[in-house]
Amino acid sequence: MSHTLIVLPDDTVSAILEPINAAKRSLNIRMFLFTEPTLLRAVIAAHQRGVNVRVMLNPARRSGKSENEKARKALLAAGVKVRDSSAAFALTHQKSMVIDDKIGFVESLNWEPRDLTETRDYAVTTTKKSEVKEMIRCFDADWARKPFKPDPKSHLLWCPNNGRERIATMIDQAKKTLWLQNERYQDTVIVERLVRAVNRGVRVKIMARAPHKLSGKKLAEGIGGLRIMHDVGAKVHLLKGLKLHGKIVIADGKRAIVGSINLSPGSFDSRRELAIETRSKRVLKRLVEVSRRDWKHSQRIDLSDAGILADLEKHGSKDADVLVLGR
Repeated sequence: MSHTLIVLPDDTVSAILEPINAAKRSLNIRMFLFTEPTLLRAVIAAHQRGVNVRVMLNPARRSGKSENEKARKALLAAGVKVRDSSAAFALTHQKSMVIDDKIGFVESLNWEPRDLTETRDYAVTTTKKSEVKEMIRCFDADWARKPFKPDPKSHLLWCPNNGRERIATMIDQAKKTLWLQNERYQDTVIVERLVRAVNRGVRVKIMARAPHKLSGKKLAEGIGGLRIMHDVGAKVHLLKGLKLHGKIVIADGKRAIVGSINLSPGSFDSRRELAIETRSKRVLKRLVEVSRRDWKHSQRIDLSDAGILADLEKHGSKDADVLVLGR
């Protein structure tokens, strides 16, 4: 099978660690956050046994906070080749790895302890030669600060290249069901497509984060998008027991997109992101099973004025006024 699925925290860090330990020739790693000590040691050990390791790290969050500095210093001290991600992007939010030019990992998870133990996250591995080759080609281009143009026939989705178009197209082509898990529903194009899907009879189930997880402009956009979709009949829920960080779209149980892309203008237009479309029956079967299980362990988000205000006030948010809600 060219595609396989990793589900976290179910599959544990070993699903990432064991392939790193098995690497023989090369590792190309691109990560938004890299703070997990076990994976850091494994990457350094790969370099020490002769594997050609290159690591591209996002230099800082929008706030200026840099959480990768410890990993960067440790990698450089061990002789690993490390570069900041390209300044052509506001952020590099992509999380990926290619091992031995043979297997690519397209991930929603950061390499940090929380994303391996506390959050619902996913990765799709691919051994399809054209996809692995394209991942390497983009890595090389961004490493060298050169332009990159995706293959229009590829099942890989790149931002800021074609992510919005490909996700919108999948939503447009859905006939019966759409399952989504994402932290943010802020992009008006995607919200519009989901509204149209509901209006043509598609059953849309949306897993999102609680209102208090958003702030400022993101709060207005995010809650507005959820309320619009809820008002036309989409079901909007909050995952219980785990924090939601995974980003998936499943259409009719037959096609899915998995990766790092938040459904927000920033992700689509100014960040380096990567996702993959899969039609693997084995991958789809497990994705649907996990989504159904998560839905059973979820609750409806109260998107009424009173419900939103209660959630924001309970968690000390000071941004409720941007929503212009009645009190």
